[in-house]
Amino acid sequence: MAERSTAAVDVADNSGDDPLTAKADTAATDGVAEEQKTAEKSAEATENKAVERKSGEQPSLTAPELHSGHKLARRYRLEECVTRLDGFSSWRAVDEKLRRAVGVHLLPADHPRARSVLAAARSSALLGDPRFVQVLDAVEENDLVYVVHEWLPDSTELTALLASGPLEPHDAYQLVTQVSQAMAAAHREGLAHLRLTPSAVLRSSTGQYRIRGLAVNAALRGITAERPQRSDTEAIGALLYAALTQRWPYDSDAHGLSGLPKDVGLLPPDQVRAGVHRGLSEIAMRALANDGATASRQEPPCTTPDELAKAVAAMPRVKPPEPEYTAPPEYQRTTYQQGTYGRPQPRPAATQPVVIPPPPLQSRTGRALKWAVSALLIAALGLGSWQIADRLLGQDNSNKNPVPTPTVDDEKPEPPKPLTIRSAEEYAPDGNPQNASGVGDTYDSDSSSYWRTKTFRAGPVLAPYKQGVGIVYDLGSEQNVSSASIAFRYGGPQTAVTLYATDSLTPSGGVESMKKIATAETSGSSAKPETTTPVKTRYVLLWLTSVPYSSGDEYFGAGYKQAITNVSFEGTAP
Repeated sequence: MAERSTAAVDVADNSGDDPLTAKADTAATDGVAEEQKTAEKSAEATENKAVERKSGEQPSLTAPELHSGHKLARRYRLEECVTRLDGFSSWRAVDEKLRRAVGVHLLPADHPRARSVLAAARSSALLGDPRFVQVLDAVEENDLVYVVHEWLPDSTELTALLASGPLEPHDAYQLVTQVSQAMAAAHREGLAHLRLTPSAVLRSSTGQYRIRGLAVNAALRGITAERPQRSDTEAIGALLYAALTQRWPYDSDAHGLSGLPKDVGLLPPDQVRAGVHRGLSEIAMRALANDGATASRQEPPCTTPDELAKAVAAMPRVKPPEPEYTAPPEYQRTTYQQGTYGRPQPRPAATQPVVIPPPPLQSRTGRALKWAVSALLIAALGLGSWQIADRLLGQDNSNKNPVPTPTVDDEKPEPPKPLTIRSAEEYAPDGNPQNASGVGDTYDSDSSSYWRTKTFRAGPVLAPYKQGVGIVYDLGSEQNVSSASIAFRYGGPQTAVTLYATDSLTPSGGVESMKKIATAETSGSSAKPETTTPVKTRYVLLWLTSVPYSSGDEYFGAGYKQAITNVSFEGTAP
């Protein structure tokens, strides 16, 4: 049995109940004693409930006593307890079936809020909006109720982002835009958050904001509101206010942020911190006007997320900051002749002594030496002239055809040729295919038929909602694959496609275990990924990781999507 975590042990020691292992041992060794103990506990519980009803107090709630290593449904292994209060606990866990991290909320089945938590989780799961952290499972089992949700290890809480300072205007603009649009969509489906705090907003590595705990966080804590749309709108305004000023817009400290000074009221963000974007400051005040603030410039307050999203869309778009230009390093000359690097050292200013050449040979010996050297030069010239004349006179003037040297042409590599596609299957490692029945339309030479993806609301990069979508093609036998020609239905920025060599028509592993053949990006309606070194394989995966935005047509709505009309491969036989 795995060891229990420190948090679980503390709760077990302080709860006044025997640990689960002790209870199991007692039940196994003494059934009569267990019956007596059960009767005593039932009498004691009845007496306690009567006292509580008489005094008007609510019974204390204790979170289920579980430990690290405990498994739910023989699938979810608990790893670390991150929250424990109000009779429930939250854990980081591992889904051993899909080999991924997940989050789990746990509470006893007899908890007074168990029914509402299950209902909230199942309603949130039906929304299916990728801008929210998805609920994966909601189950009542073995006197426990647990809710399983996504765990995003590459995302950062807004609380951590604000700890280092306020956000840039463009980041704050993206925050209020994405969060208000997401909450407007949730309220259209009748779902409210009611605990939209900085810890409930995550920013992914691609800059997208995602909201966790929709409806579930409020149900766990028993939070309700008479006007949920107004409450969520004010919460979005508080998030924007904190992002612009690094201050909480009330007179109390919260979420690691300092509150406003007491008895000064709700000051606009541009009066709290210098350099705050004026338009975003007005948007924050219009959202926070629900709490009694005066709307800036007499603009009407925003009382619903939909009104707030429309107000943000109506303001001029905040552009991202220009990238800072970094001057290149100064060119360094090398003086390797002197054995040093960098600029040469300045020469000393001292004048060097002038070397006077020796006087010419003026003596008798010198004149004799000059005549001897002259004679030797004349003799050498005469000998050279005689040898040249002898060679010219002895040369054979007959014209002979030169004998060509036979050469052997190098063997040229075989040019690539079209490869035949025998069959294909859609590759969906997450178990959610896009259009499995349309795979055959991608290699039927008919440009009017196609295989399509679903329409995504965020893009062009599909991650983190999906790592990618694609099709595996069977070439019948192993071939040296060098390139592919792909025709798309939709153009625009941007489509990213990668070819992988895989081991079967239905591979079990992820793309990280496959050998990459080639990759290509395009803003048009065609792409040709190719490689200079062909890869020997029978099965080729065509993997899309980025799709363009396209307006709605007679079949599908507007959003990020792509469709493949024709695919062909080129290569050579092994």
